[in-house]
Amino acid sequence: MRAFIAIDLPDTLRSSLAEVQRELQKVARDPRWTNPQGIHLTFKFLGEISDAQTKLVVEGLNRLGPFEPFEIDVKGFGFFPNEHRARVFWAGVVAPPALAELASRIDAQLEPAGFSREERAFSPHLTLARFKVPRPQPELTTALAGRSNSPVGKFRASEFFLFESKLSPQGSQYRKVIRFPKASG
Repeated sequence: MRAFIAIDLPDTLRSSLAEVQRELQKVARDPRWTNPQGIHLTFKFLGEISDAQTKLVVEGLNRLGPFEPFEIDVKGFGFFPNEHRARVFWAGVVAPPALAELASRIDAQLEPAGFSREERAFSPHLTLARFKVPRPQPELTTALAGRSNSPVGKFRASEFFLFESKLSPQGSQYRKVIRFPKASG
């Protein structure tokens, strides 16, 4: 299965992000917009994994146990790698150190299962669109002027999931495979 580990978003935040996308689609038609139902906060992309690897991933993530829930603010927008060579358009994520600590703990638990630790620092974001050709996006940049710290929404993170990603001509389809931490009882 093609898999990744991520925090799912509440529907209210998805609606707010969809509204932002609708507004910006009027000025920027070049991007391939992310389906709002597919927007999530990714910790780690695993790629294609076997059943044996899936079992090791689940065992590792189960060892993490519960974590203290924390607030995540979604505000501001930007581009990766930068606005002059935009490949990804994102909404910003502002969270306490607990988010980066959780990402690091997940990374550490997956290393024995054969997944290399991330070399880059964890940079939390929500991907709103991708560009086929990396280049400046002046229309989008102009539309975003003054919105660099605009709040989009907030939510409380208390769980994350192992997701399956299936590619299709209509875009990726996502399915939650397992919730972490496991519900007690």
